[in-house]
Amino acid sequence: MKVKITLIVLLFSSYLFSQEYTITGTVKENGTKNALEAATVFAETLKDSTLISYTISKDDGSFELQLNTNVTKANVMISYTGYNSKKRIIDLNKTNIDLGEILLDQQTQELEGVNVVGERIPIQIKKDTLEFNADSFKARPDANVEELLKKLPGVEVDSDGKITVNGREVNRVLVNGKAFFGNDPKIATKNLPKEIIDKIQITDTKTETEEFTGKDSDSEEKTINITIKEEKNKGHFGRATAGYGTDDRYQLNGMLNMFKGEERFSILAGKNNINSSGFSMDEIFDMVGNSGRRSVSVGGNGSFSVNGLNFGFGQGITTSTNIGGNYANEFSDKTEVTGDYFYGGSSSFNDTKTSRENILPDRRYFTERQSSFNGDTDSHRGNARFEFELDSTFKITIAPRFNLAKSLSSNRTMENATDEDGALINESQSRSVDENEQQSFSNNLDVIKRFGSKGQFLRVGFNNNNNVTDGSSNLNTLRSVYGNNPSEEEVDQLTKIDNRSDTYQAEIEFRQPIIKNLFADLEYRYNWQNQENSRIVNDFDAASNGYTDFNADLSSEFTFKNIQQRSTFGINYEGEALSVRVNANYQNTEMNNNDRLQNLEFDKDFNNIFFSSRVRYTLSRNKRIRFDYRSSVDIPSLSQLQPIENISNPTNIVVGNPDLDAALSHRVSFNYNNFDWRSRSGMFIYGAMNFENDKITRFTVTDDNFIRRTSYTNVDGNYSANVGASYGKQIKKDTTYTLGWRLRLNSGYNNDVSFSNGVEFTSKNFSFTPRLTFDYNYKELIDIEPGYSITFNNTSYTLDNLDKVKFITHNAELRTSTYWPKNIIWGNDIVYSYNGNVSEGFDKSSVFWNMSLGVQMFKEKGTLKLLAYDLLDQNINTRRTVAEDYIQDSQGTVLQRYFMLSFTWKFDKFGGKAPQRGGMRFRRF
Repeated sequence: MKVKITLIVLLFSSYLFSQEYTITGTVKENGTKNALEAATVFAETLKDSTLISYTISKDDGSFELQLNTNVTKANVMISYTGYNSKKRIIDLNKTNIDLGEILLDQQTQELEGVNVVGERIPIQIKKDTLEFNADSFKARPDANVEELLKKLPGVEVDSDGKITVNGREVNRVLVNGKAFFGNDPKIATKNLPKEIIDKIQITDTKTETEEFTGKDSDSEEKTINITIKEEKNKGHFGRATAGYGTDDRYQLNGMLNMFKGEERFSILAGKNNINSSGFSMDEIFDMVGNSGRRSVSVGGNGSFSVNGLNFGFGQGITTSTNIGGNYANEFSDKTEVTGDYFYGGSSSFNDTKTSRENILPDRRYFTERQSSFNGDTDSHRGNARFEFELDSTFKITIAPRFNLAKSLSSNRTMENATDEDGALINESQSRSVDENEQQSFSNNLDVIKRFGSKGQFLRVGFNNNNNVTDGSSNLNTLRSVYGNNPSEEEVDQLTKIDNRSDTYQAEIEFRQPIIKNLFADLEYRYNWQNQENSRIVNDFDAASNGYTDFNADLSSEFTFKNIQQRSTFGINYEGEALSVRVNANYQNTEMNNNDRLQNLEFDKDFNNIFFSSRVRYTLSRNKRIRFDYRSSVDIPSLSQLQPIENISNPTNIVVGNPDLDAALSHRVSFNYNNFDWRSRSGMFIYGAMNFENDKITRFTVTDDNFIRRTSYTNVDGNYSANVGASYGKQIKKDTTYTLGWRLRLNSGYNNDVSFSNGVEFTSKNFSFTPRLTFDYNYKELIDIEPGYSITFNNTSYTLDNLDKVKFITHNAELRTSTYWPKNIIWGNDIVYSYNGNVSEGFDKSSVFWNMSLGVQMFKEKGTLKLLAYDLLDQNINTRRTVAEDYIQDSQGTVLQRYFMLSFTWKFDKFGGKAPQRGGMRFRRF
């Protein structure tokens, strides 16, 4: 009871003793008296410079700073990029305080010994960069970058670590402007500690050409750059964790980072059998990994990836081992070097049971399938990047990459089919053993030259991709067919695969200024691909007791050549507020396939003209609207074209169609983005429509014995649309608490043309999902994150024998983290899910609960933690898949309840002196 009373007092004491104040004024340029839009105005406590509140000036320079605090005096500071900042100590003796006009002088030079006030500014809005000062946003001392990002207005981090900024996804995270372990953002955000971070800079994602030449970004995604504090940029830090639990569950992982100015070296390593990448250093939930919150909705995924290196085969439980290193350095001659290496090994198993209702235009039949899968992988991946900036206008980049991957897997399957009366139609059992080794090497060379200062440039690029795959597959099947014409067929085959693929691409891009802000862009790309594929199938011969009986019907040995040329002409206008781009593309694709064993040869020649355009208008520093039209060509793949049967599944034989045409799609989209930094509220609205001509679609025919034969064809009439909106707001009261909430609405409509046993039909699907989430934090002692979503699904078909499908899914979640009493860390992660689209034989709902309790010791360098995974033992792996001609329910192996005790040790040592906060000087007004 005493604990409960104490918590209540803590939660409400701020309301009893704090007061609300409003500080107003107008920021202008001294001399011209021009209004300064997006100037930062913020208040800090005098005692320890803790941020109380901040705001951004409007387009007329006016601002309104709302405070809720119990202090009687505060520092109020006004800052604008390129101008000298000003500061005043304000007596909070009345609720409304008017500062009048605040005149800022342009910066002419930086005086020796004067620290830049920008180091204290919580947020700065520049032309194309949003910059946050890490120290202005309070987080617990041992927080990582991911937790810091959650404190920033407009930034969201979901339970999977995906980051969005004002509704736009972050696809790249840099450290001091350089890649950190390739392109996996989570490695940086989950491992770097908040205490070493100086600034968080957010920009539109740009290609290397766009960055070097100043060309406008064409991406709708964001890049985050993390800058390290100067005094922390020389030294090392790291963590090591070891844990063991019930059911022999274990996890080992470690991390070491060393910084020395521009030079950086990092090592990550891990081993576990809980479906985890092992690279998360979260104090509370780092033992959960990919098997945590998502397992309720998608079934405890047994595969995951780190920096593009894949572990596992899909479902089931994976034991993984991984180690990686990253190096980055910048030399005095403007040469930059980055490189990383990863090794990953995994061992997976998964038992699956599947029930499927197959729907034909005139009948139905049912299949039951059970499979047992085991697989092992070993993978190596290395990347390097060399940047040579010969002068300010000339840059050369070389980026080689290699991969080596080996896999060995076996799969046992039993399947039977029954008709609507329950009579057995056919049954089969099979066993396959597959072994593969793949080697690949690629290299990218870019040469960029700028001419003058008006935007003219020339880029020449060349890249190659060389792959070699060797493998074997041993397939043993026994299929029995019943009914009027019973039969039995046994297949025992060994397939040897020897494939080589070489691709070379050259491209040239040129920009010519026409008038101010108007450019003509020309681009030409030549792509040459050659594949040498050998697939030799031998049947088992009892006489020789070996696989010596050559199967000419299923074997192939072919050469495939693909030459593709694309020419692009574009007109681009890139103004301060308005950006317009229109591109016209012509693409020619020539294919030739010559199979020497099958005596098959076909040539394909595709000629396509398509267009794209984009209009982006910046209404203000906070508001932006964008319209896009994009068309693209989908060229049929070799497997879709090649008329050779694939009988790896004896009940579903697949063969290509050499008469396929290329598919052309059209996409029209818009989005509107508005985030008000003054009120910490933001909205994002988007919509899109897709139309497809000659879409490549599967064409399946089922015979009287219910053996399916699948090929491909082109169809028209496919289109889709989706519309969504998001609104969020953050409320901050002094240094006491923050409350954030967000409402998302998403809806989609799909019109798909398909085939059921050769009969064309249309399916129409509509879905609508509202989702509401909250995040409440009290003094970094308590963090509560509840959320709820509901999805309505409605699908109808033009075939009379297909019933409408209507169902609802519910998902409710609650994540809590408490850091009180001192040195005690308690976390709960609870997810409730209900799937109304699961048949009666499977569980429709579950409550998934992970809990952890940790104790910090040894001056908070060590943490002893007990984790309970799936505390209620309700983790399920049931899924329903509804397709054009079937409804399928499946259930597979999944991680179940276990308890794990772990210990984490943190270590760090930095050179340099501590930052001198007291030495900062400001101009008074």
